[in-house]
Amino acid sequence: MTAGAFISLLQGAGMTLFISGAGIVLGVPLGLVLALVRWGRVPVLGKIVAVYVSLLRSVPAVTLILLIFFAVPTIGPEIGPITAAIVMLTLNTAAFNCEIWRAGLNNFPADQLEASRAFGMTPLLRFRRIIFPQLWRSSLPPLINEMTMLIKSSPAIAVVGVVEITRAATRIGAQTYDPLPPMIVATVLYVLVIMLFVGLQRITERRYGQIGAEA
Repeated sequence: MTAGAFISLLQGAGMTLFISGAGIVLGVPLGLVLALVRWGRVPVLGKIVAVYVSLLRSVPAVTLILLIFFAVPTIGPEIGPITAAIVMLTLNTAAFNCEIWRAGLNNFPADQLEASRAFGMTPLLRFRRIIFPQLWRSSLPPLINEMTMLIKSSPAIAVVGVVEITRAATRIGAQTYDPLPPMIVATVLYVLVIMLFVGLQRITERRYGQIGAEA
């Protein structure tokens, strides 16, 4: 495999990291907001979120990005492939993240909530000082797992022309008539990206563990 082909794969890896990272940065907090709406049993909105989560968890990533890419321009402005990819990954991971956050909220100790109310804490202060620090720690492993699943589903964005790792490897294989070397390199790149997220998880868990021990 030539140096140019390897550079193309690295560029594809950069695109995968960029789009997946954008989806994670937007999807994690959006999932938390959706989870709070369901946990708080907000009238009407809670049911809408429940339907949203059920639908998005059922629709394949490829179908969702094609729907976004071709349907949005018919009712609004044109949307580019990269924007469509980020929107798809954000909406998709937000639905799964919602259930992760909601599970943590449902398992949160009720006595702590009652104690915070007894001390007269406002809902915002209660969430910031009591709920979120513990919720983040308990939800981190499944959140990291969902992030890795998001990266694994990112090849779906290739259907709208975004050149990520898999599409770059496929192109190189088609040009050289030898698809095995680029696919092996692509596999290694995916493994390195996943290992990066797992490493970040372990560092974060150790950091929070040390903070908890000091407290």
